[in-house]
Amino acid sequence: MLRIDPGLHELLRSEAAAQGLSLNEHCARILAAPGAGGDAAAAAVIRAVRQRAGAALVGVVAYGSWSRGELADTSDIDLLVVLESSVPITRSLYHAWDDPPLHWGLRGVDIHLVHLPEPAAEISSTWAEASTEGVVLFERGLDVSRRLIHIRQRIAAGELERHSVQGQPYWVRRA
Repeated sequence: MLRIDPGLHELLRSEAAAQGLSLNEHCARILAAPGAGGDAAAAAVIRAVRQRAGAALVGVVAYGSWSRGELADTSDIDLLVVLESSVPITRSLYHAWDDPPLHWGLRGVDIHLVHLPEPAAEISSTWAEASTEGVVLFERGLDVSRRLIHIRQRIAAGELERHSVQGQPYWVRRA
């Protein structure tokens, strides 16, 4: 038995009712996939990522049109899958992740395998985008969130600036 604040209990009960779930089922979904917010499709993807990556998983960040609330009919879901630096990110690793492909409900998932960038390292466009619009769906510890904060600080300090070509963003170091 778990005793929780009555206000939190009421919030969870209301969320469960709004989703047509029992309170137990709603809480089980939240616990099964921290960060998924009870979204069954998100929880399924997070579970699949955790199974594939195992102990090497550092975090999962959703970014792109999903996180901005701008999904089009043909949009996929972009996920940054952060792995331990000891795991080499190779073409064969990407092939292993593609079979079978992940789905978020009826949408495909575009996996971007990455390591946490070192604090003083060059920031890739992928990390810069994730830092400005990403949603952390899972992390072991707080390393991913802290690194995203550090990147946002570098952007705010004017170190990086965002450009776009044919609607595709990219980031460059300000001269």
